Amino acid sequence: MISVITGFINELREAGVPVSMVEAIDGMKAVETIDLGEKIALRETLRATLIKNLRHERAFDTAFDVYFSNVPAPLEPDDPENAEDLPPSMPGRGQGGEETEFDLDGLLEALLDALAGLDGESLRRGARQAVDQLAGMEPGRPVGGTYYLYRTLRRLDLAQLEADLIEALMSAEDLSEFERRLLEEDVEARLEMLREEIEEEIRRRLVADRGREAVARTSRRPLVEDVDLMHATSSELADMEAAIGPLTRKLASRLARRRKKRSGRLDFRRTVRRSLATGGVPVDPQFRHPRPHRPEVWLLCDISGSMATFSRFTLQFTHAMSTQFSRLRSFAFVDTVDEVTDFLGPGIDFGSAVNRITKEAEVVWLDGHSDYGNSLETFYSRYGGQLTSSTTVLISGDARNNYRPPRDAVLGDIAKASRAVLWLNPEPHSYWDTGDSAMSHYAKHCTSVHEVRTLRQLEDFIENLTLPSGKTLQNV
Repeated sequence: MISVITGFINELREAGVPVSMVEAIDGMKAVETIDLGEKIALRETLRATLIKNLRHERAFDTAFDVYFSNVPAPLEPDDPENAEDLPPSMPGRGQGGEETEFDLDGLLEALLDALAGLDGESLRRGARQAVDQLAGMEPGRPVGGTYYLYRTLRRLDLAQLEADLIEALMSAEDLSEFERRLLEEDVEARLEMLREEIEEEIRRRLVADRGREAVARTSRRPLVEDVDLMHATSSELADMEAAIGPLTRKLASRLARRRKKRSGRLDFRRTVRRSLATGGVPVDPQFRHPRPHRPEVWLLCDISGSMATFSRFTLQFTHAMSTQFSRLRSFAFVDTVDEVTDFLGPGIDFGSAVNRITKEAEVVWLDGHSDYGNSLETFYSRYGGQLTSSTTVLISGDARNNYRPPRDAVLGDIAKASRAVLWLNPEPHSYWDTGDSAMSHYAKHCTSVHEVRTLRQLEDFIENLTLPSGKTLQNV
């Protein structure tokens, strides 16, 4: 067991989860106090001692399922004591040593009875038989578990199984809408149990065939903070959105502590007066109360099709951080620009705000393809007179201008009228100035340009916005 736990901890580290030596020792000591046969207790014990961040739980669960999957010993068909444990289709079930034909209808009926009666043992037995007969697993075949899971579930026809289960559980002909919804949710939960049992069985067989390390390596997925924002799946996007709230609260707390700890300039007169009580020795220096500086930030977002995902997160961070700035204004553009500050006001649901921006904001002028030149020129002509030396302009976009004139001189005018211009580009640095990218034209007018492809990079950028010295921004 020690070698398994050690391998599990190493896998967490390989996946990017920080696990210190002290935490590993704590996990080992905690495991000594529980029954190792209780898988749930083991999972939660290791989770409590090794995981410090909610965003790392997905990587933890994936690694745990691989390293602590119960690999069953192969059953011997000639042993009469194991005969009842064999699936009906295994050799040795028929009379005279003959193989019996696989009965799919019988398997579906057995699974239906197990789901209706919530019989866990029968459900595990049925899942094992389904994998054995429907997954088509072969030793040494380099195929992932997802493929085998798909093949098994496709043959089981979950849609029909769901309909049959609803009919079996329906206690009355006429159910209210609420009662039917509860029934459908119960059926979905039971079918998810079947799916998990099948997935667990496939994982056990893969581990038995290839070893824990190989299966863990192929099952490893990047942490949510390291997922590329431009190519994230729908489930990864949901995980990212869930991580943004705690991140902004953490940042707000850090900024509040910095303001509280910072002292103002030395108050010479008060210090001298206070020193009279100690014979002129300034034992207790007095300082002026600092005036908290809350910067003015303008956000300019490219919300074209190629930038939709990244602009959503930039807007969401800005919306969550609005309490940290004295004045926050947001602008969106495709081939022209429009102010969307009112769409992101306090108390407004962010999801509906984004939908309103895409439908109501006047961000398309000609053909709906990105035109940074026209957007910047329109921005400066409409709002340039309102820029001040305390305004920081934050631009998020890939600078792909569809081979149109970049008109970068207007960005220079914006930079002269404001305190700083920062640019966030979600593309890899090696892609800049390739194709229709005009990044170098705009970069020369910016205070700094940042590659922000992941949530971790966006977090690092946001955390550097305010410094203990009182400066709100710095070149990176």
